Amino acid sequence: MKWQGRRKSSNVEDRRGSSTGGKVAVGGGIIGLIFLAIQLFSGGDPAEIIQQLENQSVPASTEQRELTSEERQLGDFSATVLADTEDVWNEIFQENNMNYKEPGMVLFSNSVQTACGGASAASGPFYCPADQKVYMDLVFFEELRTRFGAEGGDFAIAYVIAHEVGHHVQTILGTSGKVRQLQQGRSQADANELSVALELQADFYAGLWAHYNKQYLEAGDIQEAMSAAKAVGDDAIQKRTTGRVVPDAFTHGTSKQRMDWFMKGYNSGDISQGDTFSAVLN
Repeated sequence: MKWQGRRKSSNVEDRRGSSTGGKVAVGGGIIGLIFLAIQLFSGGDPAEIIQQLENQSVPASTEQRELTSEERQLGDFSATVLADTEDVWNEIFQENNMNYKEPGMVLFSNSVQTACGGASAASGPFYCPADQKVYMDLVFFEELRTRFGAEGGDFAIAYVIAHEVGHHVQTILGTSGKVRQLQQGRSQADANELSVALELQADFYAGLWAHYNKQYLEAGDIQEAMSAAKAVGDDAIQKRTTGRVVPDAFTHGTSKQRMDWFMKGYNSGDISQGDTFSAVLN
């Protein structure tokens, strides 16, 4: 992705050089922690998932260090991508006679405190609706590549940021709240279907963002996004962690669904085509 020398968002707080008063998850094994990380990255309910983490946590030690040049570059890249999402969503909202409230983004390592609770680095990237901020542990992407088979690359990070910002869009449009209401009183399988629809729409929004940023894309960028989407499909995660696939337990969508909805947003560039709910509600 062509990003160097371009505008960086001012809505970024970089906490990676320090860790104070956070919590680090313990117990459950590394597979359990990575699975929770994937859930959060894919937009699972932060309040519920972070509570799971806090139930297995101990206070983290305070750490102060200077960022490496690579870490600083990743921070600059992330701030540029967030700026791109601001430009795109401000434009889309204005076209629909609405005002876009830009989210914040917090870069962290080891642990972080949020309005949704405390989280460890095992949480991976996630969006907290309570403070309307995206939380990014950039080390997560190495785990995504080495443990879950994603290709990596800078556009995998861009895809994740755009996906999490998609959850912010759903929050300010009221979509997330409506989904939570619809889930009340339904069976777990039916509630999971609604969660899948919410996640796939966030993937669509990520693809929509990429459509508006074609002038900055380079060869291989879309493939990097597809590889990340494939790696975090429910079926792919279940196969790697349990060796079996249980469709009724899906909460984020299959690898194919996630890739297809990203590409629908990317190819169409039309927000009106992002209805992932009709098939579930009809």
